Amino acid sequence: MPAIGLGCFSGLTKEERETGQTWFLTGIRSGYRYFDTAYNYGTEVFLGNAIKESGIPRKELFITTKLPRTHMGRVQECIDESLKNLGTDYVDLYLLHWPFAVKFSETGQMIADDSVTLNATWAEIEKVLANGKARAIGVSNLSVKTLDQLIKTANVVPAVNQVELHPYLAQPDLKAYCDSRGILLTAYTPTGYAYVLSSPTIKELADKYQATPTQIVLAWHISRGVAAVPRSANPEHQKQNLNLPTRESEDVQKINALDRYERVLNKVDDKGFVWGMKAEELGW
Repeated sequence: MPAIGLGCFSGLTKEERETGQTWFLTGIRSGYRYFDTAYNYGTEVFLGNAIKESGIPRKELFITTKLPRTHMGRVQECIDESLKNLGTDYVDLYLLHWPFAVKFSETGQMIADDSVTLNATWAEIEKVLANGKARAIGVSNLSVKTLDQLIKTANVVPAVNQVELHPYLAQPDLKAYCDSRGILLTAYTPTGYAYVLSSPTIKELADKYQATPTQIVLAWHISRGVAAVPRSANPEHQKQNLNLPTRESEDVQKINALDRYERVLNKVDDKGFVWGMKAEELGW
C-alpha cells in the first residue's frame, strides 16, 4: 500500500460525483497508484471508469472502498455492489466505515441501529477476506475503545484504521495503540484544510523547505509512519502531493506540538453526537 493515496470523495450531488472521473484520471496520470473511495461516496463507478480509461493494469493499483454504516447488516451484498461499480473482482483493502450501524427514523433523523453490532459486522467482513473479494480488511473511525471491543471477538486484526488525523488532531494515544497491534494508521482530512494549513508554524516550515504547506503536513504524516489520503482535483497539486520534502526531526516535533485534539471534519455537536452516534460510545 503506497503511503500517499488519492481521496476520491467528489461531492454530494450526482453532477459533482461525475466530475470525479476526470480528476481521478489525472491522478493516475500524475503517478497515483492508491485510490481511496467508499460505497456512500457514490464515486466507485467513476473511479472504475477512470481506471479503465487509463489503461493501467489492475494489479498495479491499490484500491480501497468502505462498507457504509447504513449497510452493516448486508455486508456480502454491499461488497458485491462495490466490486460491480468498480469493475474489478477484488479490492486491495475493504474498510468498515464506522463502528456503529445507523438507520433513519420516520422523520428522517439519523439514529443508531441496535439490531446490528460491530462484532457481528466484523465477522462478516472477515468472510470478504476469506473469499478473496478483498486482499486486506480494516476499519475507519475506530478509537482505542472501539478497537478493544472489536478485537475481543476478531479472528483477524484490522490491517488499517483510517481516521481524521492532522496536526491539530495528532492522536498519539491511538497511534501508539495501533502501532502495538500492527495496525497501520491512515489519515483522512490529512491537511486539516486551510484552517490548519494557515498555522504560522506550518507556513514557517513551508518557507524553510521551499514547499507548500500541504507538502509540509503530508511529509509530517510520513515521518510518523502514517499513510494519508488527501483529496485534490488540481493536477498540479496532485503532483506536489507525491513529491514531499524530507524534514529535520526538530521540525517534526514543532508540528507535533500543534496538537490540540481538535476535529475539523467530524465534529461532536452540542448534544454530544457525531452523525447520529454518541461521541462517548465512539470513544471520542
